[in-house]
Amino acid sequence: MRLGKISDSVLKRSVLKQIRTKRQEVVSGAGIGEDCAIFAPSDGSACTVSQAAVLEEADMVRVLVKCANNLAAAGARPAAALLTLLLPAEAEEQLLKQLMAAAENTCAMLGMQIAGGHTAVSPHVDCPMACVTAYGVPMPDVEFSASQDAALGILAKGGGMGRASSMFTTRGAKPGQDIVLAKWIALEGTAILARRGRERLLERYPAHLVEEAAGFDRYLSIIPEAAVAVKSGIRVMHDASEGGILTALWELAESSGVGLTIDLRKIPIRQETVEVCELCGVNPYMLASSGCLVLAANHGEELVGQLAREHIPAAVIGQITDSHDRLIYNAEEKRYLDKPAQDEIYKKI
Repeated sequence: MRLGKISDSVLKRSVLKQIRTKRQEVVSGAGIGEDCAIFAPSDGSACTVSQAAVLEEADMVRVLVKCANNLAAAGARPAAALLTLLLPAEAEEQLLKQLMAAAENTCAMLGMQIAGGHTAVSPHVDCPMACVTAYGVPMPDVEFSASQDAALGILAKGGGMGRASSMFTTRGAKPGQDIVLAKWIALEGTAILARRGRERLLERYPAHLVEEAAGFDRYLSIIPEAAVAVKSGIRVMHDASEGGILTALWELAESSGVGLTIDLRKIPIRQETVEVCELCGVNPYMLASSGCLVLAANHGEELVGQLAREHIPAAVIGQITDSHDRLIYNAEEKRYLDKPAQDEIYKKI
């Protein structure tokens, strides 16, 4: 199979169709574009959201931020993380100490506690690998009610079982809503490419541009954007990550069973990303994009204004439609959004 995320067809056929056991405590689980599971235990404890992510090379910042972003897009505040680290036989203890220090620093920034995990040395890995499962609790502005006609059961805020007045999933986009994008696309991929290809980039571009691109990691968290969205009443969010903005848009439409129209020229992109991607020969719209958040809003420009007041750049880039067509416009050119392809970052491995 190809590197990176498996295709939608393989996911449906060989993963989702194999999941048949259901429990009432799991009120939102596995699905296309769903990066979190939402649990409502019957013992009256707080609602908990969890998700897992795996990255090679044990990049602790990326893997932990990705987990936290998925939680934030599900309306949850990151609270705790379980880490699994697999090290090759030749690894020294100093490497483990460095990885844990990086993990702790990142968790401190995100407000998460490292609550446990597992560490092992394996002859079957040739580089350090990390797997993280993160847990979250509802953001302060998430309100729950005991409405009996809500679609899904969830723990009511304040204790006891109830019904949610709203749920945070990618399945809820409705025709007529605006599609808003917070921050810029391809931040994650730009940072990776700039670090890997620093010497080559410096041959063409000034040092300040290369260093700025390599430092895009500082923009990877979408927790502030999600917090503004939650406070504004937004309930459909999806963090763009592997596969880039085009994959995120496809997953949003596929999960909700809707169509969309996108104006390519309105998708925010940094000039540093344009330059790095041009030299590296990659498509920025299909490049790892942790750091940007896709939202479905009834009043997109109003949400853009609310984000701007918190110094978060955003733009309305399209609309949700009632057809199954997923269209991208670039001036007079029109094309259909393809099914997700391999992330462009793998071209440079």
